[in-house]
Amino acid sequence: MSKSQDVKSRYDEPSPQGMREALGGFATGVAVVTCGTVGKNACAVTINSFTSVSLDPPLILFCLDKSAFHLDRFLVADSFAVNILSDSQMEVSNRLTQEVVDGLEDLETASLVTGCPVFPDAITALDCRPERVIEAGDHHILIGRVVAIRPPLTADPLLFFRGRYAALRR
Repeated sequence: MSKSQDVKSRYDEPSPQGMREALGGFATGVAVVTCGTVGKNACAVTINSFTSVSLDPPLILFCLDKSAFHLDRFLVADSFAVNILSDSQMEVSNRLTQEVVDGLEDLETASLVTGCPVFPDAITALDCRPERVIEAGDHHILIGRVVAIRPPLTADPLLFFRGRYAALRR
């Protein structure tokens, strides 16, 4: 029996755990999205469901679980920022996966155009205005129009693969 025939004859019905295991094999970058204003009422959450949608117009998207702690704030925000984390920011990533009211209070942040917090040591930051929200299964897809970009730093990305952080192998 050829290898391709063997693979075709084996499959599992999709389940939440099966989806998690299968999609965990797709390495992703790690980012933190923020909304609110630096120094007051800001919130942040770690994500790895982030991608570009269009270069012209400049659109990106990220997904938040319907049970995410700050979901309601992001759904009504008039702006948000995406911070693409470097491999030196694992602690920030871990901290902002927790349900914390103000996880930014002692972190160094700045802002670009909208006032949303951006991390000076992130690889880059994208300042965005909401374009559209789509409900999809157990998540919301938030599409944003990029209004400002902080030029990228030279650093390796923080990666996530099979349920844990990973590093680039050069």
